[in-house]
Amino acid sequence: MSAQHGRGLSRRTFGGAVGAAAALGLSGGTAAAAPGGEAVRERPFRAATGRHSPRPNILFILGDDLGWADLSSYGSTHIRTPNLDRLGRQGVRFTDAYSGSATCSPTRFSLYTGRYPGRTEGGLAEPIADNSVGLEPTHPTLASLLRDSGYATALIGKWHCGYLPDYSPTKSGWDEFFGNFGGALEYYSKLGGDGSYDLYRGSVREGDAEYKDLRYYTRILTERAEDHVRRGRDRDEPWLLNLNFTTPHWPWIADGDTEQSAEIVRRIKAGDPRALWHADGGSVAKYTEMVEDLDRSVGRVLDALRASGQERDTLVFFASDNGGERFSYNWPLSGNKASLQEGGIRVPALLRWPARIDGGQVSGLPVFSPDWTATLLEVAGARPHPAYPLDGTSLAGYLLRGEEVPERDLFWRVRGERALRRGDWKYYRGKGGTDQLFDLGRDQREQADRASARPELLAELRGKWESVNEELLPYPA
Repeated sequence: MSAQHGRGLSRRTFGGAVGAAAALGLSGGTAAAAPGGEAVRERPFRAATGRHSPRPNILFILGDDLGWADLSSYGSTHIRTPNLDRLGRQGVRFTDAYSGSATCSPTRFSLYTGRYPGRTEGGLAEPIADNSVGLEPTHPTLASLLRDSGYATALIGKWHCGYLPDYSPTKSGWDEFFGNFGGALEYYSKLGGDGSYDLYRGSVREGDAEYKDLRYYTRILTERAEDHVRRGRDRDEPWLLNLNFTTPHWPWIADGDTEQSAEIVRRIKAGDPRALWHADGGSVAKYTEMVEDLDRSVGRVLDALRASGQERDTLVFFASDNGGERFSYNWPLSGNKASLQEGGIRVPALLRWPARIDGGQVSGLPVFSPDWTATLLEVAGARPHPAYPLDGTSLAGYLLRGEEVPERDLFWRVRGERALRRGDWKYYRGKGGTDQLFDLGRDQREQADRASARPELLAELRGKWESVNEELLPYPA
């Protein structure tokens, strides 16, 4: 990277680690909070080269609307997440990881396809709210490409990439599906915002059918995932499991909140179209309860993986689908879900693969959802479809062989906003229409606009954003 563009990516790998310490109010090195609150030393990422292993199982876990600093290892002082913190300590914690978009559906499109959401009609919905669009079954996905290379594939939890009868995980490469199609549901009744029941069980052979279970949804998904992981030890082939929790997405209902559940259900059945938004409910305390429940649930699935004897050869990845919402903790980032400010797209991201990657490491490399698609395909020995080139960059060389990631740009587009990151520099235009330029290495809160000081760089990044945008589908009027 040239000097005019700021510090290079190789420095960013270390610089992001130091930045993480600064974000936590620490000094003298990189640290993260441990379950007991004490600081745990982390070292800048370095690949453990020369190791070999079979193709890994892949357990890809998504939280829903989880803020960048909602984990104690990312700076939260009031939410305790010992299981996720442990997962990070056993592998790599990424400080500058991003979602593919600022809301649920387009991020999932970017992850499943490895491409910008704007390359597909369904990806233009922010998010999908009806059955008019979805992820076309003819489009290659992470699951279909891995299945073609010999993986068993399953998705448990939130799909949100289109509704029946035209769209489903079982039509897009997943052998098995258990979960919900919509963007949100009431945690006990499984009712969506339109009053329809939204819990299904499906397979590629038998199709999808409603499945009745009125217990708390996070419990159900956790039990399903535990069982699926245990069954994995009896498979001859490696497996992919996408585990998509709805926690801590609204409505703000924790396990045991049956009275609150009944009130939300009453409002849904009375025709209130915004009942699930729960705009008159929730609190920081309730949100904390939900995030800590998510942490325990992930811990149970990881315990099942360990007990099954598959932990060493399973790549586990955890992230959020976008930035945090009303009650999340994003400090020091600005903005939240639906915005292309850092708080809307920067997310916690943890990766563990004991057979190939050492623990106790932190990386400041800027990465986003499509990169993980490309990475997982490479480590699994699968190739992208030549007619659908990926927009993500495989990080396998960086993670496993110690290679530097070449200079590249991370691109985002939502209605009314645009953003592009190159190294430490971020070009951003919000709904006010003003072009801004931020040096995230010094100002991750995006308060010091450097546009007037670096007009040439601003013009260069704006031009690159516009050249990518020209390749994408326009938003419908």
